[in-house]
Amino acid sequence: MSIPDEKIGMEKAPSPSEHPRRSLSSSEGTRNVDSYLDEKSKPVQERTSTGLSITSQPNDGDVEAAKPQGPAPGSPEANYQPKSLKFWLILLSAFVSMFLVALDRTIIATAIPTITDDFKSLNDIGWYGASYMLTTASFQLVWGRIYRFYDLRVTFLCCIVIFEVGSAICGAAPNSPVFIVGRAIAGVGSAGITTGSLLTTIPMIPLPKRPIFQSIFGMVFGVASISGPLLGGAFTERVTWRWCFYLNLPVGAVAFVFMFFFLRLPQKPQPPATVFEQIRRLDPLGTFFFVPSIVCLLLALQWGGSTYPWSNWRIILLFIMFGLAGIAFAIVQIKMPKTASLPPKVITQRTMLSGTFYMFFMAGAMMLCIYYLPLWFQTTHGISPVKSGIYTLPLVMSLIVAVIMSGILTQKTGYYVPSLIIGPSIMAIGEGLLFTFKPDTGSSHWIAYQFLTGYGLGFGFQTVNLAIQSTLPKEEIPTGIAIIFFAQQLGGAIFVSVGQTILSTLLVSRLSNVPGLDATEIIKSGATELVKIVPAAFLPTVISAYNYACTRIFLAALCSDASKRCEKKIDNRRANEQCQKCAPDERHKKIINLYARYGAELKKLVELAKADDCMTMVMQLERAIKALTEERIKALTELQEKIEAEAAAKKRIEEEAARELNERWQ
Repeated sequence: MSIPDEKIGMEKAPSPSEHPRRSLSSSEGTRNVDSYLDEKSKPVQERTSTGLSITSQPNDGDVEAAKPQGPAPGSPEANYQPKSLKFWLILLSAFVSMFLVALDRTIIATAIPTITDDFKSLNDIGWYGASYMLTTASFQLVWGRIYRFYDLRVTFLCCIVIFEVGSAICGAAPNSPVFIVGRAIAGVGSAGITTGSLLTTIPMIPLPKRPIFQSIFGMVFGVASISGPLLGGAFTERVTWRWCFYLNLPVGAVAFVFMFFFLRLPQKPQPPATVFEQIRRLDPLGTFFFVPSIVCLLLALQWGGSTYPWSNWRIILLFIMFGLAGIAFAIVQIKMPKTASLPPKVITQRTMLSGTFYMFFMAGAMMLCIYYLPLWFQTTHGISPVKSGIYTLPLVMSLIVAVIMSGILTQKTGYYVPSLIIGPSIMAIGEGLLFTFKPDTGSSHWIAYQFLTGYGLGFGFQTVNLAIQSTLPKEEIPTGIAIIFFAQQLGGAIFVSVGQTILSTLLVSRLSNVPGLDATEIIKSGATELVKIVPAAFLPTVISAYNYACTRIFLAALCSDASKRCEKKIDNRRANEQCQKCAPDERHKKIINLYARYGAELKKLVELAKADDCMTMVMQLERAIKALTEERIKALTELQEKIEAEAAAKKRIEEEAARELNERWQ
């Protein structure tokens, strides 16, 4: 809502009797303040910090016309039906879809040894995880573009079908190449599901009600990611590794059926376009450069330090190709902003940019804990993968508690910044304590340390998506969410590779000088085979080396948390610098003037903003009303005291003059 600016002077303020201030209770005091304002104040041109312009006094007809007449058909307020079974079935389908995608990222970790035994394909081991990760990251922005222009329901259902087809191929794969192809296809579908499952809630839930629901998404994603290795180990040991993928078929089919029959969303109005125009707005040229750049980067990170040395020509060539393709992609985005997958106006927005870096480092820290905490338990305690997954349950339980508390806090207060600060701070403390692990660390310590880490992770993990939805224009929200999920995928992939490099490098350096031990063979054998291949005399040395390497990986996660806090500090500092550009005296005059004339209208604007699902505007208006109220009381009190002081001084002068006159008369 925007009204042209107009110069306004100080008018009569609302009755001070609204406020419990004795000195402002009398009508005489109010008249004195009014006359003082009329004499001392100058007209000012005002525009509030929320972007709403204030004009002269609106008449009753304008106010009456501006009152909301109820939620518009198809709006989130109209679709929000928490007492409806259909509402919860749609949400359940979205949660289940997100759970399956997140589970598929990590469930294969404990199944890979058995898969390589069945296929006799030890040389393909790196592709089992990389193929899924490559297509997921590469197609994230592509799906974001498709969601912006095409029907959300149809697009989301197509993503589920693609994911299901990939899972079926993996489960029934007769050999390693077919399995890798299935993983790649499933990754394409998972890229669209992560964005689509979150987008389905936006037309159904008003923004003020959204934090608690979207915090459940964070809980589902975190629990699935952490429990993936545990379920993978259980399927591998109890049934067969193929059930790691067959599980997706019936569960995903149920989600598909519920979405197909119950999800009904308003059609997006799209101007008529030719086939060429429809292809062009999906940014084919940008995708042509973006996909190869991400593939080259992730392949270099997957192969570097494990399959090939970092100095190998293949790794160097991949990094060079990544740089060239990335530069070409950036040029396309800048030169063609209207069709860009990564629009410059979106990514350069302050909240969007800081949120992207925040999620990048948060996902990196989370994946380091998910991958290397079980490894620490397996090597230092000599337990199986399934039992190591059970030992990480404190991480899961605290994450569940924290993500729900974070959602409640955000929904009650209307502020998302506290969660973004509290989460990384607590997580950093927990990861700092993980760094102190020793092979003989007791259960009470590693349970408490994991609880702190998981609590911090859950508290700040999902809040970024709310920040994006609150600040971006409605048409850019699919792109913004896709960027956040891309940062999450990329951060996890990069930091897992960093962790693997740290592990390999430190193990080789710590064990290379031990006589009779081949450090390279120990690394290739894996954690579960240590007892079989290492002589009993050297086993404590190897365990100590693994403990040293794992704790340094936890230190890398701690550094990632520090980066998140620095990014948020920079974000807040920029906001403060912008606020400090206003002159305090002038700002206070404007605030007093605004509330004196428009306090009631601001409250009506809050209701309008709520009806329009504009939570950012609601929060800004409520903060403005609070500030206006406090500043008005303070200003009126100071003015009243000044008037009384001037009146007392005038009275003293008159009394002294009268006394002097009497003395002279006598």
